[in-house]
Amino acid sequence: MTSRHATAQQAADSGTRTPSPDAAAPDAPDAALDTPEAPEAPEAPEASDTPDAPDTPGAPDGEPRVLRGLVGMLSANAASLSANRVLSIALPWFVLTTTGSVGKTGLVAFFQIVPYVIAQALAGPIIDKVGPKRISVAGDLASTVATAAAPLLYLTGNLSFGLLLGLLAVVGAADGPANGAKGLFVPAATRAARVPLERGTGLSAAVERTATTVGPAVAGVVVASFGSLYALWITAFLFGVSALIISTTLSDPVPEPHEMPVEEAEGYFSRLRQGAVFLRDAKLLRSIVCMLAVTNLLDQAFMSVLLPVWAKETGYGAGAIGLVVSIFAATSIIAALVAAGVADRLPRRTVYLIGFTLGGIPRFVAMATGAPLWVVLAVLAVGGLGSGFVNPIVGAVTYELIPTPLLGRVKTLAQAVTWAGIPFGGLLGAGLVTVAGTSGALWIVGGLYLVAIGVPALNREWAGMRKQTVPDASPAGTGNGKESATGTAPAPVEEAVKEAV
Repeated sequence: MTSRHATAQQAADSGTRTPSPDAAAPDAPDAALDTPEAPEAPEAPEASDTPDAPDTPGAPDGEPRVLRGLVGMLSANAASLSANRVLSIALPWFVLTTTGSVGKTGLVAFFQIVPYVIAQALAGPIIDKVGPKRISVAGDLASTVATAAAPLLYLTGNLSFGLLLGLLAVVGAADGPANGAKGLFVPAATRAARVPLERGTGLSAAVERTATTVGPAVAGVVVASFGSLYALWITAFLFGVSALIISTTLSDPVPEPHEMPVEEAEGYFSRLRQGAVFLRDAKLLRSIVCMLAVTNLLDQAFMSVLLPVWAKETGYGAGAIGLVVSIFAATSIIAALVAAGVADRLPRRTVYLIGFTLGGIPRFVAMATGAPLWVVLAVLAVGGLGSGFVNPIVGAVTYELIPTPLLGRVKTLAQAVTWAGIPFGGLLGAGLVTVAGTSGALWIVGGLYLVAIGVPALNREWAGMRKQTVPDASPAGTGNGKESATGTAPAPVEEAVKEAV
């Protein structure tokens, strides 16, 4: 017999959710009327009498629209991500000004990022067992205490550099699982708000990009005006705000009505292995994760080495770096907001590939050919518009492919894999510049970017990126077997395979 986990895995391979045994089949819409759970369910209305499906589906008909969870999730993400971005500016400056050592300043990011990635990769089974709400609140509170302890110990004369690195390791180890747990609220929050999943992921992407842009700017102003200690206090405050919002507005997600329960493994290591096996065998998800791991590595090589070296050699200086980053970020925020409104009506695979291509490749060509600064900035502006559509689609596909009971262990592991190459991006960029020069390095990285995007997209499983649906599992058959839980007609796997061929 096929286990529940195997059935869920087959659904992930094809890009569909696995319907529960009680869900009404498309060719037998009245079957749900005979189930023991709903012996007296009323007959479904005729198609002509059924009101139009709302353009913001996500919760069963008759349930009220609840925005509290979605607002809370976005607000908590904004607070915690802003805390991270402020910390990324304030802490290196604090170390540099108090120690005067460039080497010690370089160790700061390492001692935070490495525990972040490792803890997030290992936290998935615990998140699924305990619940994302407790993990998120506990992680944010631990980050609050550790961040606030640094300036407090410094003012009392008890902060050594080794102790500071230990506090940073605590922040990274707590923040990794907390951020991973926050992502698990997206499907339930969007479903309760009766909005498409792409809208929830699009708003989340816009919040993340806004925090990435505004956070460093706020940190710079605070550090310049009041000093780095005040920025550390602000960081601790923002972590505390995130914990408060999560604890008062959100609850742990539960499986969707149409999902088949997944057979739960016993023991931490068995659950961790279960998540790893699912990620390995889910072909579409594995392909996306591997592509993101490579492109993140190349993006880091660009940001940490190629962009500064290009700015120096062309004579544009540090101001050009700020313009490139700001323009790209600003247009990507706009695109993410647009994607939140319209991405659910666009062809996912096409938009994803076009957005990734525009956001990744033209910048290397413009810089490698010696284009004027205004041309480079225009290319980066268009690239930001394309890039802003990527995360909403990736997020929606990820949530649809992973069963809710496995969401924590699979998603956190997948995110850790996509981050794995980032620490080596600077080494790659420096090596390529040394061997091939700046222009040659830009051409090589751009070519690798094109290969990383194009080769996986040729695989047949990418047809599963299309918006897949399941029959409405409500007892009354409100969709008459013709509408899905998301308000659109189901797309058979066979059609997806034919389209890919």
